[in-house]
Amino acid sequence: MRVNVYGSELSAAVAAAALSSVGHQVDWCPHPEMPWQRLENAEWLLREPGLKSQIDAGCRSGLLRLVSTPKGEDVDIHWLALAPDQRDAAEAYVADIPAAQSTPLVIINNSTFPVGHTERLEALLGHAAQSAVALPDMLEEGRAWETFTRPARWLLGSEDSQATAQVRELLRAFNRRRDVFQLMPRRAAELTKLAIIGMLATRISYMNELAGLADSLDVDVEHVRLGMGADSRIGFEYLYPGCGFGGPSFSRDLMRLADVQHASGRESLLLEHVLDINEQKKETLFRKFWHHFHGQLFERRVAIWGAAFKPGTTRIDQAPVLTLLDALLAQGVHVSIHDPEALPALRELYEQHPRVRFCDDDFYAACEGADALMLVTEWKCYWNPNWRRLSELMATPLILDGRNIFDPDYVAARGLIYRGIGRRADPTHT
Repeated sequence: MRVNVYGSELSAAVAAAALSSVGHQVDWCPHPEMPWQRLENAEWLLREPGLKSQIDAGCRSGLLRLVSTPKGEDVDIHWLALAPDQRDAAEAYVADIPAAQSTPLVIINNSTFPVGHTERLEALLGHAAQSAVALPDMLEEGRAWETFTRPARWLLGSEDSQATAQVRELLRAFNRRRDVFQLMPRRAAELTKLAIIGMLATRISYMNELAGLADSLDVDVEHVRLGMGADSRIGFEYLYPGCGFGGPSFSRDLMRLADVQHASGRESLLLEHVLDINEQKKETLFRKFWHHFHGQLFERRVAIWGAAFKPGTTRIDQAPVLTLLDALLAQGVHVSIHDPEALPALRELYEQHPRVRFCDDDFYAACEGADALMLVTEWKCYWNPNWRRLSELMATPLILDGRNIFDPDYVAARGLIYRGIGRRADPTHT
């Protein structure tokens, strides 16, 4: 098929590369705010596993072309993958599509716009043989290529059988093992995407609330997590307490769901609490640090391991580390920070700050003279540190585990002080 992809989001880059890799002729037109000249050097694009090489392969084959102006005629599919605040650009793009052409045309709305916006896009089309469907973005950062080419599911919002068949054919190469399409009306697909994000955020925030309660009751939250997850009605997914969630897509989609509810006149106290809990949890490690030193923090030193909002990405959008850093620096704390991938993004914000030191290669170097080590992002390189070396390097061997990846009793037995999220060492085991 002949496909135009419009947008500079991760979903646009993956769609352009993946569709061209299976034989479709793809023209990719990035949004003017982020043209290819800037996009090709974006850290998130370069660090997304395999993506840049797939884009390059598509360009070499001639099946993928990077264009500044999209082709208007004789296109089978227009794939819109734009940011939530680029609705006007989507509408202007659709309004410019020629009313008549030789083949039926389908608009795929892969953007997270308000519920009902796919219908609005279709209303801008000028021919009965043109229609719009909703195909919400379900990619996972850090494994975007895999989630597109080997999808667990696609939510396809369509009320047009011909458009449905055309989308199925477009994605047939990625739908061979089993049928992963869930067909539903367009508005239902748009709301389902937001509802999934809301449910996941609710599970995380609820678990974080339980971790706080477990702390106050001197209960190890790990026992609670295992007991809950063993219940078949609950399961273990997204049931890990931590120091808050972040990320551009997750946070944006939550806010979009809140906007949808507000616009409908049905305010959600539950969602407001979920968002409030998450913002509070981003300060959890700071509060534990404050409590340990009784508020005497000026000129103390902290090591931070992990800045990205999750392992496998370079992004720090709404990441807990940002809230944590601001709290520490406001108290006059010196911070040394390591992350395998996200330091370039963090440098853009803090490179000139006199109390922030970036440790690019050796994560142990961040711990020299530290009064505490805060584990913020659970990169695999942090899971099994040399505890003896840490104890020797640190001024105060305080481990604040924001992701509960360490064994509290094992750490304490090595002579360090352990505090997790709802977890601490059992004094009878040390």
